[in-house]
Formats: sequence, C-alpha cells, structure tokens
Amino acid sequence: MQNKTKVSVAILAASAAFFTTLEKYEGNVPVPYKDTGGVVTQGIGSLTKPDGTKIKMTDPPISRKTALEWAKAHVSKDEIVFRKSLDGVKLSQVEYDVYLDFMYNFGQGNWRSSSMLRNLKTSKYKQACDSLLKYKFVTKGKSKLDCSIRKNNCSGVWTRQLERHQKCMGAQ
Repeated sequence: MQNKTKVSVAILAASAAFFTTLEKYEGNVPVPYKDTGGVVTQGIGSLTKPDGTKIKMTDPPISRKTALEWAKAHVSKDEIVFRKSLDGVKLSQVEYDVYLDFMYNFGQGNWRSSSMLRNLKTSKYKQACDSLLKYKFVTKGKSKLDCSIRKNNCSGVWTRQLERHQKCMGAQ
C-alpha cells in the first residue's frame, strides 16, 4: 500500500515502523523512572504492566524483549478503542500509525475528545493533521508546561508532535 492510499481502519494494524518510532521517542528504559509529567514509567513508555497493574519505582528491571511485549499488549488494547472510534473512516497506514502513536502518548481520553478525531469523521484530513499541533503541553503537578518552549524541559513532546504532523501531511 502506498503512503497515500486510504483504506478502512478495520483492516489496518500498527506497523513495524510504528513500533520503531514508538521506541525512538519513548526510549527503552529497563528500570522504572518518572517521565516528564512525573508519572512512573518503564520499558517503552509503559505506565502499566499487561495485567493492568501500575508500574512502581520498586519494580525490577525488564529486558528489551519484555518492554516490547508490554508495549504490544498496550497497543493491542488501544487499537480496539481506536478502530471503534474511527468506524467508517479511511486512513493510510502512515495516518493510522501517527494517530495511534498519539493515542499511546496522550491517552484514550484525549483521543476521544480531540479535534483530530472530529476532523477525521468529517473527512477533513489536513485539518486533522494540523490538530496534532494543538497538543504541545504536559501537566506536571498543578502546572501546565508548553513543550514548544525549550526551557520547560519537555521539548521531546513537541518534537514528536512536529514529526507526527510532518508524516501526516506527507500522507495527504
């Protein structure tokens, strides 16, 4: 399938490129750590183990293989919600991966209430891509940090959004 060929989301799944990009941005940290927002994280951005229990700072290190298994388990659950939210919408593989990556990073609630989803449901593909750029903030405690401002020490969030936007626009 070419970059721009749109098909029913029902026949798409996260690609190998999706997981490569996920690991590139999330990293693969064997020990628990606190992410930019102060949330305990491990592996490839996992906040929970496949059984649903939250990662704790006292959890033992995990292997790269385990981290990938955890990420795949999380993504497979997200994909069910993702596909249902896009019933009747057609996307290219690139768009599918971009928006699924957004959901992994920002959560199902942010996806369901996003202007990206609203735009996709009305076939406004360019506007959906542009909506990615609205998500440049992280909440840390009671503060909301603008990650497009380098001194806020969360520029990776903004860099990731810019790359998502570029990929998305390239699929139009």
